[in-house]
Amino acid sequence: MLKSKLRSKLIKLRKLKFNKNFKINFQKIKYLINKSNLKKPIIGGYYPVNYEIDCLEILENLEKQKFRICLPKIKKNNLMNFYEYSFKDPLAINKYGIPETISKNIIIPDILFVPLLGFDKKRFRLGYGGGYYDRYIDKFENKKKIFTIGLAYSFQYVEKLPVENFDKNLNYVITNKKIYK
Repeated sequence: MLKSKLRSKLIKLRKLKFNKNFKINFQKIKYLINKSNLKKPIIGGYYPVNYEIDCLEILENLEKQKFRICLPKIKKNNLMNFYEYSFKDPLAINKYGIPETISKNIIIPDILFVPLLGFDKKRFRLGYGGGYYDRYIDKFENKKKIFTIGLAYSFQYVEKLPVENFDKNLNYVITNKKIYK
């Protein structure tokens, strides 16, 4: 199936099956952070839109435990950077209607929570097609290893996604039913 058709199908499915009460188990997150073997890593998250898994409560819990948090800001040419964020800070709405931090302090996360539309058994993800996360991860691949964790509903699993050369697979995907590694 073409990525565009699969995207449309998964967007409709996620909207249909969306459950605002669904939460990723925080202990699973802590387990994966500990597996990274990083002491107090910088955690990159995202502001959920379009029925994505909400990671804000997780980020807030991590900030309370003194982890540094960062959120993405979209730039030109399908690029993004991550900027330091605190839940005490205000947010601004970008041109896509997504809240972003107003911070000017660029930081590179050690662990990155990644939103997705679908994923497969090799932990390749299907996003919206802009390539923002693949480009970002590729940009730092040779400088700093970024530990990536996809957050998904179990129904977003697809047996095999079409994969292109620039697609990056995630280290882990956490769903309501299991951890894919």
